[in-house]
Amino acid sequence: MPCVYDGLTARLVERAGFELTFMTGFGVSAARGYPDCQLVSFQEMVESGLMVCGSLRGICCIGDGDTGYGNCVNVKRTVRAYAQIGMAGVMIEDQVAPKRCGHTKGKAVVSREEAVARVRAACDARDEGPNDICILARTDARGPIGLREALERCREFVDAGADITFLEAPESLEEMEQYCREVPGPKLANMLPSGKTPMSGRTRLEQMGYAIAAYPLTLLSCGLRAQQEALERLKAGQSVADLELDFEALKDVVGFNEYYAEEARYRA
Repeated sequence: MPCVYDGLTARLVERAGFELTFMTGFGVSAARGYPDCQLVSFQEMVESGLMVCGSLRGICCIGDGDTGYGNCVNVKRTVRAYAQIGMAGVMIEDQVAPKRCGHTKGKAVVSREEAVARVRAACDARDEGPNDICILARTDARGPIGLREALERCREFVDAGADITFLEAPESLEEMEQYCREVPGPKLANMLPSGKTPMSGRTRLEQMGYAIAAYPLTLLSCGLRAQQEALERLKAGQSVADLELDFEALKDVVGFNEYYAEEARYRA
């Protein structure tokens, strides 16, 4: 599950043949010029979600709902809004506000009772509304409190009705395997190079018991690296031709050929 942050990256993932994507709060924040420290608001995330969902034609997207942007009533509003804009799922986590990237310093989590209440509220919003949406329940308790507490939270998230769980930042393969053994239901692994969790291939993750392998920053990081190199070359007076897409290919990626076909279809 490569993760996206705008309409163009969403199009790229679908064109590449993936079945699922995720709108990452880290990427949305970065694209707006901010670090992932909840400086981007609920409304800004909804606007980004509209852009992402509007760019997709046939694959599902899960939206990053952060902490739900308030108390449990806010959580329910977040779930409903994400369902209304076309998200197939929403992730709700147990960090305190303002939250931050799960692999950076300074994380803190709410009590287990509050964390479970958030998930229960999210599941109630799913079940009460007319729009079908999956609830992805995330815990960041591994770092600040420990693995045992993180595992217990995930089990209680399942009992509260979560469709998928996500134990963020396990620190070894043994911890990942323990999570898969002890927590029922579908589980998500977060594959971040140089992060706290060991990188593993898809086959190994599936053997452990994971259902989804997320690549949260691959498109953002690779894109930034290429853009930085292009700017360095331009500043030095060097060619960037080998870094650029052919203009015809670029037009195809952003949708010109699709537009031309639709234009011709309805031409009077």
